[in-house]
Amino acid sequence: MLKISSLKKLVTDSMAIDLGTASTIIAVKGRGVVLDEPSLVAVNEMTDEIVAFGLEAAEMSGREGRDVTVKAPLIGGVVADFERTKKMLAHFVKKAKTGGSNISLQAVMSMVSDVTHVEQRALINAAEEAHIGKVFMMEEGLAAAFGAGVLPTDKRATAIVDIGAATTNFAIIAKGTVVHSTSVRYGSYSINEAIATHLRRHRGLQVGDETVEHLKTTFASTFLPEDLERSVEVRGRDVQTGSPGAVTIDAGELYPIVEAIVRRIAVRVKDTLTELRPEVAADIYDRGVILTGGGALLEGIDQYLRAFINLPVTMPDEPRYATVNGLVKMFDDEKLLERVTRNELGVLQNAEIPFEV
Repeated sequence: MLKISSLKKLVTDSMAIDLGTASTIIAVKGRGVVLDEPSLVAVNEMTDEIVAFGLEAAEMSGREGRDVTVKAPLIGGVVADFERTKKMLAHFVKKAKTGGSNISLQAVMSMVSDVTHVEQRALINAAEEAHIGKVFMMEEGLAAAFGAGVLPTDKRATAIVDIGAATTNFAIIAKGTVVHSTSVRYGSYSINEAIATHLRRHRGLQVGDETVEHLKTTFASTFLPEDLERSVEVRGRDVQTGSPGAVTIDAGELYPIVEAIVRRIAVRVKDTLTELRPEVAADIYDRGVILTGGGALLEGIDQYLRAFINLPVTMPDEPRYATVNGLVKMFDDEKLLERVTRNELGVLQNAEIPFEV
């Protein structure tokens, strides 16, 4: 006869949730990554109802129906619209569940290092309303380190730079704890914004999010291109006439726009490295820096950072999944899970959530 605990394992999931500004990634213990979708909702402005989530909402973006607007309920790695974040998370959790189970036993979620109690409470509430029994919160930098292969028992220090869409986290990990961390509210989305602004101001072309993202991932580079005249046609809306239009942009024009944002991240990393204690600095000198997050996929960013800080820079095989892979590993060691997660519930329960609509 099955014990109750064995039965629970059959019908419930232990979930790892990386709820990001750009994407929500969910992994389930024993199954790996089961969901990877944009953190977007499509809202009918007339009825205020959500008509699509994730990939389906992203496909509408820029080409929405008359009454529909595509929105991102998270801004800068934190909840900007509580009600819609809650509904989006509930939709994603339901989609990620197995065997028709309606309750998830436990979940561990990532958060940026400088998250406030109010922001953390909003994340926990959103998860609880998505029918998750117990919610743990863990710093992104620590999760990314574990996901990149750093062992919780390693007493020497490791540096992690996690470049997300709207935030960049810098963390120093030793013996399974964060010994130093800082977070800035800019990331790879800042590159998109800079490219879009340049095209609008200097080339008179207004472009959509999809066009900018495609330009960044297929054409942009963080190091000086060998062929500065290599060009691509960009299509959009002519700012002056309002008509459909196109411009040709070359690699030499795009490079300084991208480099300026990457330099901001590199300067922050270099400055943070000067704040470390001597023993920690010695470890980092030997080991260098591990680069994770979706921003790590930008062409040549590892080479750029290596040259800028003059230290080794490495990347795991799937830098976008480092955080969620680190979170899901926590379920293998419950004592470690309790030790590394940050749930100051006494403080959090009294934190007012001002996001309710």
